[in-house]
Amino acid sequence: MKTPIILGIESSCDDTSAAIIQGKKILSNVVSTQKIHQNYGGVVPELASRAHLQNIVPVIHQAIQKANINKKAIDAISFTRGPGLLGSLLVGTSFAKSLSMSLNIPLIEVNHMQGHIFAHFIEDELNNNISFPFICLTVSGGHTQIVKVSNYFEMEVLGETLDDAAGEAFDKIGKLIGLEYPAGPMIDKLSKEGNPNKFRFPLPKLDGIKFSFSGIKTSVLYFLQKELAKNPNFIKLNQNDICASVQKTIIVALIDKLKLAIQKTGIKNVAIAGGVSANLELRKEIKKLESELACKTFIPKFEYTTDNAAMIAVVGSIKYEHNQFTDLKTIATARYKI
Repeated sequence: MKTPIILGIESSCDDTSAAIIQGKKILSNVVSTQKIHQNYGGVVPELASRAHLQNIVPVIHQAIQKANINKKAIDAISFTRGPGLLGSLLVGTSFAKSLSMSLNIPLIEVNHMQGHIFAHFIEDELNNNISFPFICLTVSGGHTQIVKVSNYFEMEVLGETLDDAAGEAFDKIGKLIGLEYPAGPMIDKLSKEGNPNKFRFPLPKLDGIKFSFSGIKTSVLYFLQKELAKNPNFIKLNQNDICASVQKTIIVALIDKLKLAIQKTGIKNVAIAGGVSANLELRKEIKKLESELACKTFIPKFEYTTDNAAMIAVVGSIKYEHNQFTDLKTIATARYKI
């Protein structure tokens, strides 16, 4: 029996991506990143939508070519229905519907956050073999949450941010210290040369599994204003230490709540997902849980951390196996809970 081939389409924010998967093995994963948003210090939704319109056909064509298949070999199309920027989602959703009609193959809708979590089920040389149940810290520019995953289709959000996401905090603080968008990777890089204990920034003490990152942005802003008034070259002279101190504060907040979730649930399989899971310091702290709390940790390959269609395709493959299809009435939605 032929193993199904699924085309995955991701367009929730500013990356246009298409992937081909056979079973759980990725045959191709093409991502086109929109550089224009660097000029504005963040994603401009209208510009993102227009760029998706320009990129989606060549990206899908390239994914099919790289997979070395004929488009008629595709058995189904999975696409990101939400959450995300509505205009961006509409491009991917509309194209997926049109292509499914032309090829006469079924559609599979995917929750973007479920995609991040299910990146752990992609078969690769790491062969992680993650098993249920597990806890996943999903942390990106738009979301920060801890999810209990009991099986493929049973998930519970144990806690999430009350305001900003951790990735958003990295990007906005990066902007304050003169870094280009997206600032997260650069903060990670500069932190290696900095002292994480040089400056202290407060985070709110919240009961339970809740996050809040809006306060740290305000704290850093006031701190910089005060120091720049004394020395206009303060940021230039202390950039590495500022980055390291900010990074430590945010990671401590993430790890503390993750430890609380482990203690509350007793679940020892622990995963991370989302764009911020590419952060090297966060990865190091996650690995420490293996010795501290006798956990088994799962960290995705770098290419599956940021928005990509491989994670959408693997959800599509799993849903295909369980006959979970959608129809042409499905609409994109900016808010879409797991």
